[in-house]
Amino acid sequence: MVHPLDDIDRRIISELEADARLSGRALADRVSISRANAYARLDRLIADGVITGFTAVVDPARVGLMTSAYVTLSVRQNSWRDLKDRLAGIKEIRHMALTGGEFDVMLLVRAADNNALRQVVLEQLQALPGVLSTRTILIFEDTTN
Repeated sequence: MVHPLDDIDRRIISELEADARLSGRALADRVSISRANAYARLDRLIADGVITGFTAVVDPARVGLMTSAYVTLSVRQNSWRDLKDRLAGIKEIRHMALTGGEFDVMLLVRAADNNALRQVVLEQLQALPGVLSTRTILIFEDTTN
């Protein structure tokens, strides 16, 4: 059973989106509840699938990923199930989404340089069964990592 979210749950989520490293004590203080209540609510939010994980936000350039691009794919109808598993195996793909509209799939690709990006697009993506075409949009400046 998924529990409805109340204002305290929403505040907990907001605080964790801003800083996922908050301790239980700091979280409780920020939303003005007891630590026991904060831990219980956090456990419930995780169990209900509202919070699906905790992650670090990394500056791509600081880890050697100097080129970023959105790559859109047009794919053969009904190929998404097989295609998404293959896409998940390409380490340069940081996000993928099935979309509606002008194209079928949007990927965020981060690579070491333009040559590495070229290799991903021309040798990996375009070689996948079900991919009909690709379009690459270079990212010059990124406000999120």
